[in-house]
Amino acid sequence: MSTLSPLESTHAQSKTGLSAIVGEHRQLINLAYRLLGSLAEAEDAVQETYARWYALSRQQQEAIESPGAWLTTVVGRICLDTLGSARARRERYVGTWLPEPLPNRTEWLSGRAGGSAEPGDPADQITLDESVNMAFLVVLESMTPAERVAFILHDVFRYPFTEIAEIVGRTPAACRQLASSARRRIRATQAPAVPAAGQAGLVRRFKEAWEVKDIEALVRLLDPDAVMVADGGGLVGTVLRPVEGSRTIAQYLIHIADKATGLTLLERTVNGRPGLIAQHTGTTVTVAAFALAHDRITRIWAVRNPEKLWAWTESEQT
Repeated sequence: MSTLSPLESTHAQSKTGLSAIVGEHRQLINLAYRLLGSLAEAEDAVQETYARWYALSRQQQEAIESPGAWLTTVVGRICLDTLGSARARRERYVGTWLPEPLPNRTEWLSGRAGGSAEPGDPADQITLDESVNMAFLVVLESMTPAERVAFILHDVFRYPFTEIAEIVGRTPAACRQLASSARRRIRATQAPAVPAAGQAGLVRRFKEAWEVKDIEALVRLLDPDAVMVADGGGLVGTVLRPVEGSRTIAQYLIHIADKATGLTLLERTVNGRPGLIAQHTGTTVTVAAFALAHDRITRIWAVRNPEKLWAWTESEQT
């Protein structure tokens, strides 16, 4: 059996430690996106976390018993601070602020020879489960920063309240109350689940009715109390206030179809659920997510802010 020299052994341990640290990236980006609702801000938070790790001396790094837990604590605190400052920024935001939508890159790559997603791309590292669907993220936006952090860390990532307390700067009992309050908000907005096949079929019928400008078909597919919200960020034209009611929404959609000629509608997974994108000359200009209940569309979230569509633009170029 061969043995390593002390120098070789130290080098091997260093490589193993580096691999372990780098291996935390997926977990950190998944956590940060759910906490911030922005892929760009999540990546910034994770990069800052790694910068702080590498700023430590070798002795300081070796003294940390669990580097993964240390990284999680740091990214959690960075996100908590970001959420606090984001509230002030979003008060100045033009129109409604919506979370940054996530693509499913496998849909863009299907049928392309040798096509594969870029492994280092943060969008490809997000697990598309129920904790990233647009309805869930929108409810998270109504929470206080502390509520959001406590809830996501405990209910989604299963961190104990003793560890969450170190991140939030409150007692474990207070963190438990924060998560409980957040949980009540989630339950209050939950609608009966629609099977995946039913979701896709309903979105497809909506797309077809929109394409042929069938206003009555659109009205039938929409809940009478449906609401549509758009996010242009002041960078592109869009409605600044929620559009309410099935017929009003249908009329607005037909107006868009008449005004914005040359749009192509495509069915795409948006944040893990069936959605639609609109492309103009091959470029994605709108990403729409839906909430459904009782075989009707209850909510439409249309993201048009080009700064939030960079992941979709990269998908087109992959």
